[in-house]
Amino acid sequence: MQDVFSYLKSLEVNFLATRDGDSVSCRPFGDPVKFDNKIYILTQANKSVAKQLAADNHICIVAYKPSEENWLRIFCEAIDDSDNPAAKQAIIDEFDWAEEAGYTIDNPEFKCYFLANAKAEIRNSDGEILASYKF
Repeated sequence: MQDVFSYLKSLEVNFLATRDGDSVSCRPFGDPVKFDNKIYILTQANKSVAKQLAADNHICIVAYKPSEENWLRIFCEAIDDSDNPAAKQAIIDEFDWAEEAGYTIDNPEFKCYFLANAKAEIRNSDGEILASYKF
């Protein structure tokens, strides 16, 4: 899990794909947060990603590291942990902009999810598996 977190954290953006009915939706996502030995992502309840996760929490995250010419792909579930004030506080503490942007512990619009049942692979540009992880 730590290697996967470090990979994601080293990049400015990764891409998160969700199911959207019969299709797929993909969008850029930013910094993950590590808390309680889990990788967390955050969003707001009014965004389509939160609605899609409520309907089906299976996601895929893809990130590319140009400096190493390799990429990471994670297939997992995003578990809603928005009722966990300690997780929300850890996220708020990570980002100096969070509270100003409305990410407060008591804000029901602040949604946080941790990655679970994850299968991750790092592959090189030839498609060879360099590392694989389960967490």
